Amino acid sequence: MPQRAERRLRRHGGSARYGEDALTRLPRHQIAALGISRTFQNMALSPTETVLDNLLVARHRHMRTGFVSAALRLPRARREAAEHEAEVVRTAELIGLGRNLHHPVSDLPYGDRKRVELARALCAEPGLLLLDEPVAGMNFTESLAMEEAIGTVQHELGISIVLVEHDMRFVMGLADRVTVLDFGKRIADGTPAEVQSDPDVLRAYLGEQQEERQ
Repeated sequence: MPQRAERRLRRHGGSARYGEDALTRLPRHQIAALGISRTFQNMALSPTETVLDNLLVARHRHMRTGFVSAALRLPRARREAAEHEAEVVRTAELIGLGRNLHHPVSDLPYGDRKRVELARALCAEPGLLLLDEPVAGMNFTESLAMEEAIGTVQHELGISIVLVEHDMRFVMGLADRVTVLDFGKRIADGTPAEVQSDPDVLRAYLGEQQEERQ
């Protein structure tokens, strides 16, 4: 089944900046050109296409040959296509998807499909990676596989990662710094150890009775 596209909400205030650039004033293609990639809570993959073809979509901003050259399979276009495919294969193998490259996305289990979306974001070669609930809907085994994949990305590629997630075990195992929101209001910000013991966080997420028992 086709994946449902996410609805883009209009902001009511504030701004987001990446270096000197105000992201809230830029269209999506210009944000991507700055080196920012993201994944979606509700996956936005092409389920009938192979993993390889889904990942190649992210190489678009790095392509130099034109449509005509690509359509005619001119030598320069063939060389560039081979280079982009090699990058895609390396990325897939980095996070454990190498054996799935020629399978349709729809044939994969849910956890693998979520990692395909992570791989696609990485194939754009971002400097900043935004992950929207990367383990939402996963079982424990799938969540561990995603945690390992993201940890590998951190270690091997050194990309800055911002993730939004409700699974606290997952967050605390990966994050260097954690910001906690309660109905959109920031109530804590610090290291995982600091946040876990913050009274406002305990009150908001465990309730008054739990806090009194501690």
